[in-house]
Amino acid sequence: MTRQFFVGGNFKMNPATREAKRALVKTLNEANLDPQTEVVVAPPSLYLIPVLESLRKDVKVAAQNSHAKTQGAFTGEVSPAQLKDAGIPYVILGHSERRTLFGETSAIVAEKTRAALDAGLSVILCVGETLAEREAGRTQQVVEEQLQAAVALLSPGDWSRTVVAYEPVWAIGTGKVATAAQAQEVHADTRKYLASVVSPAVAESTRIIYGGSVTAANCKELSTQADIDGFLVGGASLKPEFVNIVNAKSA
Repeated sequence: MTRQFFVGGNFKMNPATREAKRALVKTLNEANLDPQTEVVVAPPSLYLIPVLESLRKDVKVAAQNSHAKTQGAFTGEVSPAQLKDAGIPYVILGHSERRTLFGETSAIVAEKTRAALDAGLSVILCVGETLAEREAGRTQQVVEEQLQAAVALLSPGDWSRTVVAYEPVWAIGTGKVATAAQAQEVHADTRKYLASVVSPAVAESTRIIYGGSVTAANCKELSTQADIDGFLVGGASLKPEFVNIVNAKSA
């Protein structure tokens, strides 16, 4: 099975102004993007609807987070039902910054994933190890533990709307990047894990993308690896080089 290449741009809490946001949208609207690659950008919540309304239609929009409940007294949160109603098709869940800075456990991430899928959204589900965990030889154990909570709540059919993003925490925003071989090893092992706990068919069809200081300089080599199905891009998604990353398979 051929898995469609996927490139996501996580803007995080950027840019700082509406003018800068409009400039990012303009760059994407004028760019020549590989039509064979699924492209998704995740602006801050404040900009979700303006970006959706001004961005070319072949680039999808994602929220950076959502709550596990449909509505209620949860100050500062956005629900998956609200995102669906607003026409936002994707949400990023379980990003390492949500896990480390905001205390989200794998159980919480799994509940959010279940709720998002039930609302009709597609999910970019993030997993990944810290530097200490990698140096202790626990990379795959950590990734599998993080996925297990979701596996327990998802049906085999749910994985068709779930993209797994492997993000080694030690490589996010640090300028460090896993070698293509290191990334491929984790992706291959993660696919084997999904084959054993869900099904070989789900493992073969589920896209597993890499995130961790992806740039125009390293995206080509990473994109050639058999089990790397795309990227979740952070800082570089705010720069013109994001277009080069989107076009990694065609350049």
